[in-house]
Amino acid sequence: MSKEITDSNFITAGPISARMAGEERRMQIVQVAVRLFSQRGFSGTTTREIAQAAGISEAMVFRHFATKQELYSAILDHKACSNSAFDPRVLVADAVERKDDRAVFEQLALHILEHHESDTEFHRLLLHAALEGHELAAMFWERNVRPAYEFLGGYVRSRQREGAMADVDPIVVVRVFIGMVIHHSLNNTLWDRKRSLLNISNEDAASQFTSVLLHGILSDISPAQSTNRHQPASPKAANRAKK
Repeated sequence: MSKEITDSNFITAGPISARMAGEERRMQIVQVAVRLFSQRGFSGTTTREIAQAAGISEAMVFRHFATKQELYSAILDHKACSNSAFDPRVLVADAVERKDDRAVFEQLALHILEHHESDTEFHRLLLHAALEGHELAAMFWERNVRPAYEFLGGYVRSRQREGAMADVDPIVVVRVFIGMVIHHSLNNTLWDRKRSLLNISNEDAASQFTSVLLHGILSDISPAQSTNRHQPASPKAANRAKK
């Protein structure tokens, strides 16, 4: 959160805002920072611009956030505590208890899609962070994405031990699932906002993605196809399987 990130002379200072309580001021700064970061990226936003947009002095920003890490952490905390945030372990706890595989994945898919649709600003901010190699991306990965992988991967692994799921690397299963959901969300929010290619509700998308994940796309598997599916594609693949 350095002044040296960029120096813009295109933003005029806003009026000094009314006095706020400390927590209210912190929240205002966080909300303004999220908006500017999502619009211009991190390298294109200065603390001076955040202060001007909030109608406060730059010193006030540093009074509440002494370091840039504090501001980035506050952004993640703010989103984690917002109404749209969710803990996947809590969201699908009942479905996991019932071992209802469809409910586990379908509920998660729907919530992710609804979350992205309701908070495109934070979605753009995360994309800026990833593209710029910004540390907020790494923070979000460690605090949000990795735990989701571990939770879902653990569920898949337990169902595999019970014979309910095929013996596939659980992380691959999770990557396929998240990949479908996130790609669909990116299409809707970035590239195909009019949904000219695929115009279905979030509920239908979550249901259909879950069906593809759990049942695949082949309508019927002949004995030959079934055999081929379990043969390594090459000697190298066979060696990897032995390891």
